[in-house]
Amino acid sequence: MTAVREAKTSAPDPAPGKPAGSATAPGRPRVISGRVVRTRSGGLSLRVQGRTVAVTTALVVALVAVAGVTLTTGDFDLSVGEVLKALTGEGSGIADFVVNTLRMPRLVTALCVGAALAVSGAILQSITGNPLGSPDIIGFTNGSAVGALVVIVVLHGSMTQIALGALVGGLATALAVHLLMLGRGIQGFRLVVVGIGVSSLLLAVNSYLITRATFQEALEAQAWLIGSLGNRLWTHAQAIGIAVAVLLPLAFFLSRRLSMVEMGDTTAMALGVDVSRTRTTLLVISVALAAFATAVTGPIWFIALAAPQVARRITGSSGPALLPSALMGAVMLALSDLAVQRLFAPALLPVGTATGCVGGLYLIWLLVTESRKSRA
Repeated sequence: MTAVREAKTSAPDPAPGKPAGSATAPGRPRVISGRVVRTRSGGLSLRVQGRTVAVTTALVVALVAVAGVTLTTGDFDLSVGEVLKALTGEGSGIADFVVNTLRMPRLVTALCVGAALAVSGAILQSITGNPLGSPDIIGFTNGSAVGALVVIVVLHGSMTQIALGALVGGLATALAVHLLMLGRGIQGFRLVVVGIGVSSLLLAVNSYLITRATFQEALEAQAWLIGSLGNRLWTHAQAIGIAVAVLLPLAFFLSRRLSMVEMGDTTAMALGVDVSRTRTTLLVISVALAAFATAVTGPIWFIALAAPQVARRITGSSGPALLPSALMGAVMLALSDLAVQRLFAPALLPVGTATGCVGGLYLIWLLVTESRKSRA
């Protein structure tokens, strides 16, 4: 049995003359409202926001719908019953091949990569307090691409080695950005500007690696750099699935501390949060998620930028909203891949091209919006 009561809590009052309510401005308080559910013993307390629960449920339903359409439609249409039989090992030979060999690995990869990129972007945007805080803007994605390309072009490595190479490249890029900002703290605008510069340098390194490859290797590398979910097998799905299974729970566990860090260093430390360690841990998780996603599909642009912001807007959350962000990223990428498969068939349009076009328009809108806010 539980008792439910309405509750509203807030951080300490702001300094005189300063407005309250900003979720990302350091030192400013936030008001967090919702339902607090407590057990009679008082040992468990959980704040539940109705709008966030409703949006999360809707995203889960959308995810199931997109997955259902993806598995049942295409060059060889299947009924829901045939798909379910194939998934349980009781389907016909052709249905089993279509579902378990062609469609399911691609779908699982899309869902996991979308969730990984979205949570990676949500963490960076929360840490920096900047809507442009994204692994593809700051340069972590290009760093991961450099590491993966070295393994592909120079070492001719396996899928596991490519994933490790991407992880090393992403972490090395994060370290380089950190060293460039040493002693100045993680300030949102400075981090974005430094990251854009590093990203440009890494893009040049990627181009150089391609020029040093053989013709066939260059074609494969260039196709990988576009970002695609085509020809993805269970090897790819398992690689990103393991990464997501390990890293996402860690991110969700630290989400409460991340919300406190958003209040400002002083407030977070007063609440008992080790700000420096929390930021470093979450930054490593963010880079690792982006790196593993890039290793599996190549760079897929703007999911990490757009998905967390869309999730935060529709939930009305004052915190980072990592779970809705993960679901939004999974829905966005799976839906984008479904669209390019159905609308551009039989042409093989990489999903990275579609997300890049839509994301570019979103980035323009975001820059215009932020410019108007700064003038106001």
